[in-house]
Amino acid sequence: MKTLYILLLLVFFFSTAQQNVIAQERKTIEIKRAGFGEKDEENFPGASILTKDNQSQVHIYHDGIDMFCDKAIFYGKEDFIEAYGNVNMKQGDTINLVSKYAEYSGKTKLAFASGDVVLTEPSSRLTTDTLYFNREKQEAFYKSGGKVVRDTSGTITSRIGRYYMNDKKYRFLNRVKLVNPKYILNTAQLDFYSETGHAYTYGPSTIIGETSKIYSERGFYDTKTDQGYFTKNAKIDYDNREIIGDSLFFNRKTDFASATNNIVVTDTTNNSIVKGHYAEVYKAKDSVFITRRALAITVQEKDSIYIHADTLMITGKENKRITRGFKNVKLFKSDLSGKADSIHVNHQTGLTQLITINNGIVDAFTKTKKPVLWHIKSQMTGDTIHIQSNPKTEKVDSLIVFKNAFLISKDSVIDNAYNQIKGQRLIGTFNENNDLEQVDILKNAESIFYATNDDGELIGIDKGFSANLLLIFEDGDIASFTRILNPEAELTPEPDMPEKDRILQGFVWREDERPLSVEDLFSEDADYELPKIKGLEDAVEGEEFFDEALLKRVEDANKFAEDKDLIKEEEVGKATRTIPEKSTIKEIIETDNRLDSLPKKPLLKAVKPKK
Repeated sequence: MKTLYILLLLVFFFSTAQQNVIAQERKTIEIKRAGFGEKDEENFPGASILTKDNQSQVHIYHDGIDMFCDKAIFYGKEDFIEAYGNVNMKQGDTINLVSKYAEYSGKTKLAFASGDVVLTEPSSRLTTDTLYFNREKQEAFYKSGGKVVRDTSGTITSRIGRYYMNDKKYRFLNRVKLVNPKYILNTAQLDFYSETGHAYTYGPSTIIGETSKIYSERGFYDTKTDQGYFTKNAKIDYDNREIIGDSLFFNRKTDFASATNNIVVTDTTNNSIVKGHYAEVYKAKDSVFITRRALAITVQEKDSIYIHADTLMITGKENKRITRGFKNVKLFKSDLSGKADSIHVNHQTGLTQLITINNGIVDAFTKTKKPVLWHIKSQMTGDTIHIQSNPKTEKVDSLIVFKNAFLISKDSVIDNAYNQIKGQRLIGTFNENNDLEQVDILKNAESIFYATNDDGELIGIDKGFSANLLLIFEDGDIASFTRILNPEAELTPEPDMPEKDRILQGFVWREDERPLSVEDLFSEDADYELPKIKGLEDAVEGEEFFDEALLKRVEDANKFAEDKDLIKEEEVGKATRTIPEKSTIKEIIETDNRLDSLPKKPLLKAVKPKK
């Protein structure tokens, strides 16, 4: 019984081995159809010269690939073929390759094509002068310039290219250019997925459209939806507006862009800069929305204006620009600063409005929400403050404080003394040097002045009432005042006036809130940590096309055959190689496996078709 079992195992083993041998034999190159075969031992020793017949081309088949050509040199022992004239290689319904010349090894599954090479797959068409095709890995490669055409994405050209058939992926290197009817992309490296239309760029890259230009050193672009994501020195140019940020998103169809972290939006037409850590830009509406330590800068030759708010919006075309700031607004200029709930700036008319949201209701945390404006030694508050500037020179012409106007000026001579004026409305005018020159207090004017003699000695405290009041300023100080209509006043010696009578109702000195620099605009902001941006991964360096595995297959196929039945020329001292001496594929093994070490001269010179 044991002997029978062993015999059955041996039968099974030899049967399986025989089937494997047959299977291996089936994977050798087959000549499906050809005309009369010729021999030319002098030029092609051991080879059959096959030509097309009157009806069709030479038809060759190997392991799922069909090859058609006008003429073929077939080395049966080496399982190698050279094809000439109208060469066509087909791999199922996915790959169709045509060329003037081709080589193919059944043992290495490596093909080489040259002369008007066209590789077509369902979603793209590649043209080049020379192409290598590794069937083992299903990869194609060119290194002397190529072009890929897609109906949806456009045309891509590069010096070096590689196509990963299983992943439907192209990798383009060296002078890469994608031309689309809507834009042109130039980059150092482009990884492109033909099925999805997704493109990944690496190195200095630009996408130039009719109205925009994008630069980045790492980016993603969806060629089907026209949306992109860019990092590493990324910026977008919209006409005369430049957007810079750590991370940029762009939608070409809607002309929308957003940015995150370290954002700078520069408008060269309107001489303005906007900064923050999150922004949205709507080109069609010519608007910018920015938040997270938002800062708007109106650039002037000598004295720029800075506006900070939790959120800023800049809208409108050139010369019709509107800037809006919401919540915790601060304004800074070298001689003028302010604070309010919100701000509205009309750049066409030059009108700036500092607005209170809750109509002056006192807030328990911020003491008051009333807008406040500081100029040199004066502090002005009210329910709403308007600042009128010249739109051309951008110099301040005048200001108006509406309702509950209150002006406080710290006396420059007397310590801890405050001159105070209040009324329903305040109108101030500025001179050519942007200094406050005159102030009119209208309706129910109340005032307290510390009166001094010519020697600067305090002679008393003047407290009075009138319908209106006129103030004249010099160098930031009140030089004179005039009560107008129904004046009523009394000068009281300083020791005789109680402390509680030395301030008017509603007095709040807010000097500690006054921004004295650009950095002070952010003094009341909560600490903010920039969100970490994962961004795009580095380019994954794939194996070279001529990698160790490929070279090993070529080398193994190039060794002397060990089967004595296959070496009939061994007796005369000449062993048959599995790849002919003339083969372009053979020359690969004689080069380094690095791409930059490959011969620069055409590899086809040794196998040009004979006349």
